[in-house]
Amino acid sequence: MGATLTTAAAVAKEIFEDYGVVKQLSDEAIALKRIESTGDGVETTKVGGKYVKFPVRVRRNPGIGYRNELETLPVAGNQGYAEVRTGLKYGYGRLQVTGPSMRLLDTDVQSFVDIVDDEMEGLKDDLVKDSARIAYGDATGAMAVLSGTHTTSGVFQVADPQYLAVGDVIDVVSTGGTVRGASRTITAISGTSVTYSGSDITTDANTDLVVRTGSFSREPNGLSSIIKATGALYNIDPATEPVWASTVDSNGGTNRALSEGLMIAMVDAIRRKSGKRPTVILTSLGVRRAYFNLLQQQRRYTDTKKFDGGFEGLAFHVGQEIPVVDDPDAPANKMWMPNEARIKVYRDSDWKFDDTDGATWARVPDVDAYEARVYKYWEVGIQQRNCHGLITDITEG
Repeated sequence: MGATLTTAAAVAKEIFEDYGVVKQLSDEAIALKRIESTGDGVETTKVGGKYVKFPVRVRRNPGIGYRNELETLPVAGNQGYAEVRTGLKYGYGRLQVTGPSMRLLDTDVQSFVDIVDDEMEGLKDDLVKDSARIAYGDATGAMAVLSGTHTTSGVFQVADPQYLAVGDVIDVVSTGGTVRGASRTITAISGTSVTYSGSDITTDANTDLVVRTGSFSREPNGLSSIIKATGALYNIDPATEPVWASTVDSNGGTNRALSEGLMIAMVDAIRRKSGKRPTVILTSLGVRRAYFNLLQQQRRYTDTKKFDGGFEGLAFHVGQEIPVVDDPDAPANKMWMPNEARIKVYRDSDWKFDDTDGATWARVPDVDAYEARVYKYWEVGIQQRNCHGLITDITEG
């Protein structure tokens, strides 16, 4: 009997699960590595879909005071709480194989397995890389910010092309969500110049964002929206709840030399605010080099060491050892100091095939091809914002 879609679905799904996409995310997406993933608190409503909720303590009990004998006691108080309630973000990956490739199941199962193997390997790598970017993002979906004056048709300038690649299908949008140009394919990247397909886009330099097509404000939160001193996160704003703010040390956009004084001051500020220290320091490769050079100048021991959770990096000593871990996906000129115990990845499930209709493969209309889809519903959540810190404007080594 010939192969069926059910047979193909089983083979492809087995290949995908054998790859262990989630395990690879844990091993390779550095910023997400030691953050706990959990389904606790994830709920479903008839209207609004998947969401997560959890309480956070934002105020102390004010019912404290001292009195003389027989004086009226302080007015009783209580802790102040706010409930975070935020929707999960819906992530997808799609792949397609041709009809002739699918029909290899009739004659050469191994050849079919090899084809699906290549597709799944590529999809796995792409999911890993994209999740690593999102980990440092701000939930807008921004892959780059435009800069400079738009002078050449079909080309725009970006501040940093780190997260862009030839072949990406992108939108250029304003920070308010106005689409300047949609569904353009990046055809070339040279330095900070990005060439794109289609008609010319009128841009607003230094403010417009480059995002994956259709993804504006649909991605999970990352460190850029979590570790901030201002701005609402979820439904809580530090303007009304001051404790809901991280510590950020910036230098007005002018890069400065890294020093242990800067790092110690940040750890102390976090400790003073939250009673906790950061558990890891995440840096770009250039900032890691700057820290390495700093230790060498002081004739300090600079060999890497292995820390709990599989991290390897240099050590920073301030009352305790904190690993300084370089991440190729970290943005330049910044040093992130999160407390990993206070960050969680909330998810409905790990990445998996969509087999809602009973099969993982579906015919593509009007062409001889078949498509499969993987998905993950997730969001990054925190219960304490003031135990994280960020140093910006660091000169890279």
